[in-house]
Amino acid sequence: MTWLTWRQQRAQFLAAAAVLVLAAAYLLVDGVRLRHQIHGLPTDCGINACFDLERVISSKRNAYLAAGALVLLAPALIGAFWGAPLIARELETGTHRTVWNQSVPRGRWLAAKLLLTTAAAVLVTGLLSLLVTWYAAPFDRFDRDRFQPLLFDLRGLVPLGYAAFAVALGTCTGLFLRRTLAAMAVTLAVFTAVQVLVPLAVRPHLQQPVHELAALDKGPGRLGSFAGFETPSGHLGPDARMLATFDVPDGWVLSDRTPLPVRDATGRVLTLASQPCPRSDEHPPDSACLAEADLYVAVDYQPADRYWTFQLAETGLYLALAAALAALTSWRLRRLG
Repeated sequence: MTWLTWRQQRAQFLAAAAVLVLAAAYLLVDGVRLRHQIHGLPTDCGINACFDLERVISSKRNAYLAAGALVLLAPALIGAFWGAPLIARELETGTHRTVWNQSVPRGRWLAAKLLLTTAAAVLVTGLLSLLVTWYAAPFDRFDRDRFQPLLFDLRGLVPLGYAAFAVALGTCTGLFLRRTLAAMAVTLAVFTAVQVLVPLAVRPHLQQPVHELAALDKGPGRLGSFAGFETPSGHLGPDARMLATFDVPDGWVLSDRTPLPVRDATGRVLTLASQPCPRSDEHPPDSACLAEADLYVAVDYQPADRYWTFQLAETGLYLALAAALAALTSWRLRRLG
């Protein structure tokens, strides 16, 4: 069965291998060139040296974005072009009867096709992710927000989960629709919807966030700083709320809005009239005064040290979805006339 599956899928597998080889050749050569260009340029530097470093990085940003797009698109395309036709094409052409008439159990037939295709999908996606992670290392000096979707979705373990889920989704969709083109379209639509919804609605709640009253301009590893006053009507009045930004290096701020309202030690939200530091229309409140006034922002966030916990949890979620879809596919196949 494995050999038969390979013969049926080898065109897709070889095409993916060719794309992988081309991507590897470009990223390895260009990555070495990029590292040679930035060699000797300090990262903690004066304005001229930093400008030179940023100029080199910026010149490669289009290649970096294209490589990232390839990793993002790979699972969706694999689900549509490998998963969706896996059974749908057999049902359309009637070739499944040849195998079933040879007393091959349907479960074994499905398992062979799913396992080989999923293994190939995980391998291709994982290698692409490794290549992009290596290529992007110089960019990460400037953009270290690893929780943002366009970084989180490209790195670590989650691309492997995406690939397994995409194959299972495409296969299940193809079995139920029995039309290859329709299954491909539905697979792309559903996979895209899941990829959008999970970072927005599921990922933030994979672990209970840290809730903290963070001091303004105080605290190692955290930074809250004055950002102005809220003016929803465009008019700065005495009731305008005082706002501050909040940053967690390498972490993920989850609070519903940012900038955040500033509070005093009692928890009261401060306004233009109640804030304790002198100001004028031309000058904001004095930063030294703000730093000494025991002011806070209430913030929910995921700290940086939870990154791999989130990677494992989300990968597990996608693998569980893939297993559930595979079980549904097996159940439906056994009842197929």
